[in-house]
Amino acid sequence: MDPAEQAKKAAACKAIDDNIKGDCTVGIGSGSTIVYAVEHLAKKVHKDSLTIPCVPTSIQAKQLIRQYKLLLSDLEETPKLDFVFDGADEVDSNLTLIKGGGGCLVQEKIVASCTNNLIILVDHRKDSVSLGTNWTKGIPIEVIPMAYLPIKNRLEAMGGTADLRMAKSKAGPVVTDNGNFILDWKFSLDAQDVDWNMVDRKITCFPGVVDTGLFVKMASKVYYGLADGTVELRNRKEC
Repeated sequence: MDPAEQAKKAAACKAIDDNIKGDCTVGIGSGSTIVYAVEHLAKKVHKDSLTIPCVPTSIQAKQLIRQYKLLLSDLEETPKLDFVFDGADEVDSNLTLIKGGGGCLVQEKIVASCTNNLIILVDHRKDSVSLGTNWTKGIPIEVIPMAYLPIKNRLEAMGGTADLRMAKSKAGPVVTDNGNFILDWKFSLDAQDVDWNMVDRKITCFPGVVDTGLFVKMASKVYYGLADGTVELRNRKEC
């Protein structure tokens, strides 16, 4: 197995083993690392005969839950979650996240808001002192299609460029599970001095913005899979 994949798997397995001790409710995020988490969770559920309703954040997550014969639920049936396991595109030293590279940021943020234990699983390449260091594709922002150009102009007035994300296997832009477009904002701010909470709040006030891929003060723990096969755990520092 590729070393990066080994690191992802190690982080995912340790996170499941550390946190799943019995029956509980769980949110399942999206991305490549989550595949390993769901696989390991399923082994634990079936081995120990656990009852764990799983709420997906995307079509991919729903398919994984079904594939591994876990108990599929939703936020109407399970509005309060004990844990949410998800990945990230980048994590800074304050555990602020950029998410949405895979296009599921709105559902991920909704599900993450339903727990006090958002647990992030990444490999060491996602670790940065400040946002924009390793993830250079920008902050994803989901927008109502008719509003994408005015929002693009507003973002660029804040500094940097905002590009409409284009699809690779079809003509035209990427369309999210919610039927919206995504703008990737490559900011020109000094990330070490930015109040990301203020930036997030400002952008979400633009008419037509559904939400941003900034997750500020949401992650409670981050499991980093390291190159040597070990896993580092960091907890959010409470102010």
